[in-house]
Amino acid sequence: MSRDTAKAPISKDLPPDAFDEDEDSAPESAPEPDTPEIDFDFEDGAVKAGTEIIRRFWSTLPTSPGVYRMFDDKGDVLYVGKAKNLKARVGSYARGQAHSNRIARMISQTAAMEFVTTATETEALLLEANLIKQLKPRFNVLMRDDKSFPYILVTADSEAPQIVKHRGARRRKGSYYGPFASVWAVNRTVNALQRAFLLRTCTDSYYENRTRPCLLFQIKRCAGPCTGEIALGDYQGLADNAKAFLAGKSNAVKDHMREAMQDASEKLEFERAARFRDRIAALSAIQGTQGVNTQGVEEADVFALDEQAGQFCIEVFFFRNFQNWGNRAYFPKADRSMTPDEVLASFIGQFYDDKPAPRLVLVSHAIEDVELLAAALSSRTDYRVDIHQPQRGERKNLVEYAQRNAKEALGRRLADTASQGKLLVALGQSFGLPSAPRRIEVYDNSHIMGTNAVGGMIVAGPSGFAKTHYRTFNIKSEELTPGDDYGMMREVLQRRFKRLVKENPRNASEAAAAGSEGGAREPAPDSDTLPAWPDLVLIDGGKGQLDAARNALEEIGVTDVSLVGIAKGRDRDAGRETFFVPGRPPFKLPPRDPTLYFVQRLRDEAHRFAIGTHRAKRKREMIKNPLDEIAGIGPSRKRALLHHFGTVKAIQRAAFEDLAKTPGVNAATARAVYDFFHTAS
Repeated sequence: MSRDTAKAPISKDLPPDAFDEDEDSAPESAPEPDTPEIDFDFEDGAVKAGTEIIRRFWSTLPTSPGVYRMFDDKGDVLYVGKAKNLKARVGSYARGQAHSNRIARMISQTAAMEFVTTATETEALLLEANLIKQLKPRFNVLMRDDKSFPYILVTADSEAPQIVKHRGARRRKGSYYGPFASVWAVNRTVNALQRAFLLRTCTDSYYENRTRPCLLFQIKRCAGPCTGEIALGDYQGLADNAKAFLAGKSNAVKDHMREAMQDASEKLEFERAARFRDRIAALSAIQGTQGVNTQGVEEADVFALDEQAGQFCIEVFFFRNFQNWGNRAYFPKADRSMTPDEVLASFIGQFYDDKPAPRLVLVSHAIEDVELLAAALSSRTDYRVDIHQPQRGERKNLVEYAQRNAKEALGRRLADTASQGKLLVALGQSFGLPSAPRRIEVYDNSHIMGTNAVGGMIVAGPSGFAKTHYRTFNIKSEELTPGDDYGMMREVLQRRFKRLVKENPRNASEAAAAGSEGGAREPAPDSDTLPAWPDLVLIDGGKGQLDAARNALEEIGVTDVSLVGIAKGRDRDAGRETFFVPGRPPFKLPPRDPTLYFVQRLRDEAHRFAIGTHRAKRKREMIKNPLDEIAGIGPSRKRALLHHFGTVKAIQRAAFEDLAKTPGVNAATARAVYDFFHTAS
């Protein structure tokens, strides 16, 4: 690949067909039949300026495949797109006619562009998916949740294979099975497999240091290979059976167990027969909770999309080895003008950016460049990936089942969003805000006698809690008196808003315009994209905490953010909270008011987040190792020293010569360790 970001002068003499493309590389901006076309006056301001900027780059572009990025005047990425012919595709944005609202807005905000040429269009498609997930441009379809899926791993790097839940890169040697839709599904399956095959789940260090069987052996969840309760050859046979079951040979495994149970019964070995009976029951439990059973689909992912009220839901079902391994609903962010097939195609490309696709992908909508997308997914595997929209039979039934789930999930989300919108309106009215808040920030501190002090900020909006926006603050000021809650709150707010002022300067005119509109109104339907600045800040505390917060913000020139203090009721009883708002006398909300319950949820979430962060920090301090303070001592050398000497005290007492003899420790490291402990003492 090569990259081109040079700015070329505007070409005044453009040929009549400068911005035409052939049918095989139709521009992304070409509207679908049901998309309204709008002719814009390109002599007008922002759109014309954006068009001229695009033309500067167009004049020097090659005709090769590649990826282009559009930037606004702040340097933020607006859009990432791929092209079979970069020159033709970019030229399509400057034709001056027949653009949808989305494309026109994007052009009007374009201030710069960057390009990467690729060898093939397939490579461009893969790069486009990578960049979209990394940069999250506002005009692309964005996955809301790109957390990796969990797998089941049967290890192959020890004498006794271990069965564990795995997420992330596949660096460990062994057999991987998945993906599963949730950790809950993995845990349920692993527990059942423990009962069925008696495989260990303990770590290698735990396994290597056992002198007698653990509790899992006693309750018949492990065969006890650590202490020789089972021969390693027999244990390997159990592991092979588990892998065969996970690989789809479930009936053969169960038949083998039935034969063994019958044989034990005929030999009057009823205890052994009962063990096989329990293992068969455990396997039946796994197969009996699949929800959707398939007869002819061994391995496939099913994608079904539903659209309501301008929002999209994509339900994904995972089928492996004729078993349903769960499903997950996604709510991608996409412009309302985009068609369902466009949203689905972009989503699938991003979905498989960090994971292999199965041999078969079933979709609910026809995808325009389906061959290109299939080729891109196949290039990441050693087999062919087929993308198919079934029209009949079992595959069609699976897609319809997934689409029904997508419709129900989106309906629930819209209902929850509507309820959340009503609560935000009521909250704005209760606290005298000019409109319903779109971003609420709640702050709380946590410490024990001033030690390990942290501040927590949680964020909520029209879609509920926005956990990706949560922040923690380690209290750093050495001038604070231990336990000074006012000082801690002052430090947290000043650090938060100083950074906010620097990175996202407040637009005073917009703030004033928003404040001039009377009456709280419900957030716009597309307001789930949270603004940078909060409309409401809730402080867990009474008048003193509120005054400290207000003074902290005034010191940095922030005076247009609404502040509310929440004082706990007598004996900390929920429902008796007193609210403090600057310029108003303290007041309470009715005990059964839904707004009160909403505020309590916000405050409790802030408290949970702050105290959880504090406990994690305190735990790290408690287990802190003196070796961590020595420069040049990383995890490997620390492990080598502890394995050689056993304890930190033994390392502290060791002579320099003994330290230098430690495997994996050189003379310089030994000198650093010796000097650290003897200087400190």
